[in-house]
Amino acid sequence: MTRVIYTSCMGHSQKDKEKNHAQIVEIAAQKMRESGTEGPGVAEIMKAAGLTHGGFYKHFDSRDDLVAEAVEAAVAQSREGFAEVVEGADDPLAAFVDWYLSPAHRDQPGTGCAVVALGADAARADERVRATYTGQVERYVAQMEELLGDGEDVRRRAIAAVSEMVGALLIARAVDDEDLSAE
Repeated sequence: MTRVIYTSCMGHSQKDKEKNHAQIVEIAAQKMRESGTEGPGVAEIMKAAGLTHGGFYKHFDSRDDLVAEAVEAAVAQSREGFAEVVEGADDPLAAFVDWYLSPAHRDQPGTGCAVVALGADAARADERVRATYTGQVERYVAQMEELLGDGEDVRRRAIAAVSEMVGALLIARAVDDEDLSAE
């Protein structure tokens, strides 16, 4: 009988560990989109998750592993956001552009596009982060190609559109002039 209780507790404990791990990654993804991959420290992330700093290594081998998982989570959330915005829209291209360049998206980097939020960090990151980032840029370009439809130079136009949108959002977040940011 004791063995059954022990096994049951172990299963619950593993579920708690998985839940805590997912929570740490989600918090890290948000904080890193807000302040970059170097910004939030392990102690800050663990505290936000309601866990001790000492418990970090039960979940990750290193901070680099956390960064990689957080970037992967942020990119996955970006994919989900794109799908939600264009699904069922009469004009999916307009819906995506309107959402992407909206004041709400501009003002909430912690839940927004990982490409714009993590671009500078990804350029200096390890292979795993760069591969994740590259994959999301490639998906955005492919999605934009679909939204633009057939035509001459569709890939070039898709790359230009993605670049314009990412650049516009980056600048809108960075300037200290509210009117210029809105434009």
